[in-house]
Order: sequence, then C-alpha cells, then structure tokens
Amino acid sequence: MNDVRELLGRAVEGAGKPAFSAGAVYAKAARIRRRRRAAASAAVLAVVAAGAFTLPRTGGEESPAHTSVASAGPSASPTTSAPAPASAKAERLAALLPADVGEIEEVSLLALIKNATPEQARTTYLGPLDGQYAFRKDGGVGYLLLTLMDREALERKMGRPADPAEDLCARIGQEPARDDCVREVLPDGRTLTTWHDSMDYSGDDSVGWGPELVGRLAQSDGSQFLVRSSTGFEGSGTQGPLLSEPPLSRQQLKKLLTGPEVLPKG
Repeated sequence: MNDVRELLGRAVEGAGKPAFSAGAVYAKAARIRRRRRAAASAAVLAVVAAGAFTLPRTGGEESPAHTSVASAGPSASPTTSAPAPASAKAERLAALLPADVGEIEEVSLLALIKNATPEQARTTYLGPLDGQYAFRKDGGVGYLLLTLMDREALERKMGRPADPAEDLCARIGQEPARDDCVREVLPDGRTLTTWHDSMDYSGDDSVGWGPELVGRLAQSDGSQFLVRSSTGFEGSGTQGPLLSEPPLSRQQLKKLLTGPEVLPKG
C-alpha cells in the first residue's frame, strides 16, 4: 500500500477541480514504488494505483486554510512567535502529548509541496483530530498525518470487503514484508498494527521523505485510523531538516489512537 499517496490524497478531498491534477502530486512517487515492487500481485498493484477518493461527510471537521502553532504538554498554549493564534485542534492534540515532542503546527502538505491555494487545500475530516501536523524540534521538522476512514470508503478504495481482523504484518504474494511490524489485538477487540518504513525509494521526485513509523487501527465497525509519524521531507516545500526520529514513538501513537479524543462525537 502506498501510504504516502493514501494519506496525502486526503488533502485534495472536497477541493473541487484545482488547476493541477491531484494524480500529478503522486505520479513520480507511484512510479518509484512500482519499480521497487514490480513483482507485487495485480490486486496489490490495483490498490497502489488507485487515485485519491472523495468521501462525503456530514458533520465532519474542516481543516482551516491557515497554519497554527501550539506547544505540547498539559499546559500547552500558543507561542509568542506564532504567525497566527494556535487552532483549537492543534491545541487539543498538543495537550494529549508530552512536552518534549516539540511545537505542533497544523499544515497542509498539498499547499506546502504543490503550492495549492487555501480553497484547493481545504479538507473535510471525520475525526475531531484528523489532519496534518508539523512537529518542530531541535531545528528539524517532522510530520504527523492522522485520518479516520469509514468502512464504505475503505472498501471502495480496496475493491473488497473490509476485514478488521486482517493481519497487515503477513506477507501478501511478492509484496515486501513490512519492517518491524507489530500487530496487537486490544482488549476492546480493535487491532493496532505499526511498522517502520525507511522510505528509501530512489528516483527523481521533487520530494524525498525521511523514515517514518506507520500505523493502522482497525475498528470493529470496519473503519480504520491511518497514521504516519514521519521524520519529514526534503525538496520542494520543505520547512526544515529531517528529525532524527519520528515525532511520535510506537507507544505514543498507541496512546493517541486508543484515546477517546480522536473519535467522532455521538
């Protein structure tokens, strides 16, 4: 699965028809992955090749056009150097994390990488904390991408019924095994799978992603949380050097994803 394309694709959701094609954002990265995974099964390749989808929403949260900064920790508050007041979403996320993760800024990767306008980058989410966030620490900039996808959208993307019990650590055909993959069935029946991705794909793309920790939380209703804890990217639109480690660890991701704060109300 192309997790970069999958989660970045959310940025163009509901954006109308921008002057550039959303597929162009990922074309080079997709070609790189196809070269590395040329022996993958046709079913897997079909999933990788699938384009960004549109998921109708009612009552979801819409990402703001501007960016905002908040400091992590129980007493998080906007920093005096922030260009705009910290958003409520960034503040809520910061309050759930230890202070040593650094400053948290809500961003749009589509705007950063492709210079999308605020209208083109506008995104509607299901979860109250879904979004794309920059983590600034020790001079580096990493990213956290969090998205809740309902069962209907997940099945439409996969082209098959969603299986909450699917073992994502299992090798599928000739698809390379996920590195350091850990699958954990939680007491409430949900399944959390996390793994590392070196992102060391060669090619001439204008953006090169650093290593990251990827996670998926499969829920009993067939919906899934998709998350990337990335050390950052270099190239077009970069905000700074890569972090030495993903901004959130495996345990921090687990605590965040299993908390009630990420779930839709109602």
